[in-house]
Amino acid sequence: MHLPISRRKFLSLGAGLVTTVALPRISYSDEKHISEYELVAAPTESPIVGEDYPETAVLSYNSSVPGPEIRLKQGDRLRVTLLNRIDQETTVHWHGIRLPNAMDGVPYLTQAPVAPGETFTYEFDLPDAGTFWYHPHVNSSEQVGRGLYGALIVEEPEVLQRSDSLEPIYQRELTWILDDWRFDQTATIQPFGVGHDASHGGRIGNVVTINGRLPQPLRVRSGERLRLRLINAANARHFALVFEGHSPHIIAIDGQPTVPHSPDDDTVVLAPAMRTDLLLDMSAEPGSKTRIIDSFYRDPYLLNEIVYSSETALRTSFPDPVALPGNPLSEPDLANAHRYDILFAGGAMGGMRGALVNGRWKDIRSMVNSGLVWAINGVAASSHELKPSLTLQRDKTYIFSLQNDTVFPHPIHLHGHHFRVIRRNKKPTKHREWQDTVLVQAREQVDIAFVADNPGDWMFHCHIPEHMEAGMMSVVRVV
Repeated sequence: MHLPISRRKFLSLGAGLVTTVALPRISYSDEKHISEYELVAAPTESPIVGEDYPETAVLSYNSSVPGPEIRLKQGDRLRVTLLNRIDQETTVHWHGIRLPNAMDGVPYLTQAPVAPGETFTYEFDLPDAGTFWYHPHVNSSEQVGRGLYGALIVEEPEVLQRSDSLEPIYQRELTWILDDWRFDQTATIQPFGVGHDASHGGRIGNVVTINGRLPQPLRVRSGERLRLRLINAANARHFALVFEGHSPHIIAIDGQPTVPHSPDDDTVVLAPAMRTDLLLDMSAEPGSKTRIIDSFYRDPYLLNEIVYSSETALRTSFPDPVALPGNPLSEPDLANAHRYDILFAGGAMGGMRGALVNGRWKDIRSMVNSGLVWAINGVAASSHELKPSLTLQRDKTYIFSLQNDTVFPHPIHLHGHHFRVIRRNKKPTKHREWQDTVLVQAREQVDIAFVADNPGDWMFHCHIPEHMEAGMMSVVRVV
């Protein structure tokens, strides 16, 4: 990985573990179970690369990057007032939450954008336990890329214990928000809107952070079991994490529980916007040290280290992992499902000749001159003000067959719903995971199935914002 500042400085591993910042609760009503908060979006400076370099000018929620972690219980009601103190319009999208359409945070589609100096109040129930996150849906490539994002953790209503004992199913929990930044030698964020990013793999940075700082060693005790909540907030960087000497168990994807299982090759793949909950058994010897490697790209690099204390191990063997309780999702009726083919096209080396833009055909050269290089089913979106491409009947089951006809991977996100990933390249998936963002690799076909049980107009798009803003977004209407 090329680093404009010393590789040693940027990937050096310091002495503590950076954690997320808790968001102070303004009020809590026991009667209605409403937790109320305020988020202030504003410019600030942050010591992302440490004291040896100037602080970086960023955008933040409540003066921190990432924004404060919001943590509630399943079934609670959340009320958040957004105060916009940046110099452009913004919103908050509550990624992965099944909420009313008016609270989804998409400008011009579900709400008017929040102008500088104005406020907007979001209020909704939290039906699912899991790992979620929040971020803007206005000028996402820059606003998210400059630091506007945070974790939303919805805890299970009861303490999770093994049925065969009073032992908890894990001893400790951590949230890691992964991100990358494109810096120059002075730790200044480089300009956005680069055409190459839009037409290729998106904006890939040259510095990787965990919770807004250079990675710090994960300090553990031999014999403990960790729950690690991973959130990929990077614009375009994919992660493929190898925990050397450890075999992680995936227990949830995109907030939804799954059968505990080891990933292929013990490698945890995390596309932009995706979340994965892991159980990590600290099985190495006291006083030892192991590495966490990111191997997604051609040149693997050291992301972090696991450093064991010299304390005596808590245990020498671990029980089988226990599945998390399921969330109340509607199971797709595959025998009576309606099927739609969705084709993603365009980009560099894609061979797309043109697409419909605002109802009129444009050749690819005219599209590029307008900043558009991608299309969904032959339509390139020029803004969030879109007419629905599909109208779905409420409570009916649908299968979307997603065909990536490009040479780049795309994490495809459907708002307001979760879906089962049922087939890849016509082969049934092993675990039929529930997800809200699915990675569709280059030239790959992926079938997803869901019940259209949440009425409204919902965004359906690539979650690499440079791709979305260059045409790869659509709207699905549920009536």
